[in-house]
Amino acid sequence: MLSRIATAVVLALSPLVALAAPKAQTPIEHVIVVVGENRTFDNLYGVYQPPKGQTVWNLLSRGIVNSDGTPGPNYHLAMQRTADASQGYSPTPRITGDYASLPQPYAAGAFGQQHDVPDARFPQQLANGPFQITKYVSYGAHTGDPIHRFLQMWQQVNGGKNDLFVWTADHFGFYLGDKVDQVESVPTYQGAVAMGFYNMAQGDAPYFKKLAEQYSIADNYHQSIMGGTAQNYFALASADVAFYTENGKMGVPPANLVTQLHVLKGGKQLVENGGSYLNCADPNAAGVSAINAYISTLPYKLFNNGNCAEGAYYMVNNLDPSYTADGRSLPMGPGTRLLPPQIIPSIGDAMSKAGLSWKWYSGGRNDGKKTDREYCGMCDTQTFFHSTMSGPDKSKLLDLQRFYVDVKNAKTFPAVSVIAPYDSVSGHPGYAMETGFEELVQDIVRRVQSNPELWKKTAILVTFDEGGGYYDSGYVQIVDFFGDGTRIPLIAVSPYARKGEIDHTYYDHASIIKFIERNWGLPTLSQRSRDNLPNPVHGKANPYVPENRPAIGDLMNMFDFSRPAAGGL
Repeated sequence: MLSRIATAVVLALSPLVALAAPKAQTPIEHVIVVVGENRTFDNLYGVYQPPKGQTVWNLLSRGIVNSDGTPGPNYHLAMQRTADASQGYSPTPRITGDYASLPQPYAAGAFGQQHDVPDARFPQQLANGPFQITKYVSYGAHTGDPIHRFLQMWQQVNGGKNDLFVWTADHFGFYLGDKVDQVESVPTYQGAVAMGFYNMAQGDAPYFKKLAEQYSIADNYHQSIMGGTAQNYFALASADVAFYTENGKMGVPPANLVTQLHVLKGGKQLVENGGSYLNCADPNAAGVSAINAYISTLPYKLFNNGNCAEGAYYMVNNLDPSYTADGRSLPMGPGTRLLPPQIIPSIGDAMSKAGLSWKWYSGGRNDGKKTDREYCGMCDTQTFFHSTMSGPDKSKLLDLQRFYVDVKNAKTFPAVSVIAPYDSVSGHPGYAMETGFEELVQDIVRRVQSNPELWKKTAILVTFDEGGGYYDSGYVQIVDFFGDGTRIPLIAVSPYARKGEIDHTYYDHASIIKFIERNWGLPTLSQRSRDNLPNPVHGKANPYVPENRPAIGDLMNMFDFSRPAAGGL
């Protein structure tokens, strides 16, 4: 495994050779990836009613809820359960019972709300299952931010039962320093916030509903890594997982940044130290043996035997880049939560090496202030990579405002571009609103369609970094030690998108990289990147579970290149 990482390092640091741009192998000459934040498929599309002839896996189709958002005949399928924390961490802990009613949600992280008391806008007791957020607040309201860390999400999914979203959030907290052995519980400020969903049948998310009806959506697209933003944006750029480095080699991070777990006095609650790294090749590391024990029960072998290299400390929870937006190196140390420069290859490296043009547009990048909330450093993902920040590709990292200039000229517009929104319009629960992200996407689509020369050759892929800890009823394929995680939306907006169709092919963030590679004839990124996985073979009996697991599609099924390009909205 070490030789594989060494090979990746050589590829990432190889000098780029100027080449003629490769020709697109489909009519799509431009791919624009727009990334929102923290929504599962059911959170947004849970009550979507597809066009005639189409089927979808969501809360409504499974009978979990009715179109008016009330509990459906199969509400029990989403029932949340309680478990035992006294024996330490397990991704599938011993179940002790069911919630009689769900606890009142908190507004932790919500702009303008009190964070440390239950959110009075919601009932003190909720039925045991999903609830419609907009029965209690408006579609644009700031609501609480569900927990969505690596070990917690493994437990929330609970081996595919998806029945520990509430218990995990309410019982998996953080250390209280040297008092960890003296207390029986710590506050989590969660309640049942994870079970909230929006209702398209009642008018929520109207533009995203319109896009689904006019173009194509996937109801089997997943976040790549269990947990949060940084690792999933990183997967979107690399089809891989970041790890701690020192002087361009694997290293050992400060002890306080390595994930550790502890059962509190009385055994009713599990806590962690807030660490961001995990050595998954070490059976004594936090949660590793328990996760591997579950993995051993799967009826198939994982990709690259789990993709855990000896001695590698992988980023499993959020860290910011160790480069500033303008390329300055930031000091490292135990008190900093920064990921050292990454030496594995990214899709940016591969595109530059092939002569394919690309840009990464990030909201708030020009402000240059690390503390500016509008700029998400970890979403400006190419800043994680040494190859990008130490060479000419640094000039391809631009403020979102530059997109509004570039989109006017089809001849010079990049072949591939990624748009990371301003934080305030990212749709992230708590400090942003989903309405803001919808409006951003609508504006981007309008600008592209207003340039007919660009629109007729473009695919806009709208997705989310990860599910944000919200409940989802969908199937989750375990690909390697790190994921996949829950389903998230993926919308393909293009003249060639299959109108109104819902694609059931199994996808994750590596699928976007596979699409780029197939469309322009690029090689896979490294021996350990997930773009090496085969496309899924789906049977009629179950169109969601690949028969050749682990397998991840390349998005080509969402398009029809045999017909003339369709017009816009």
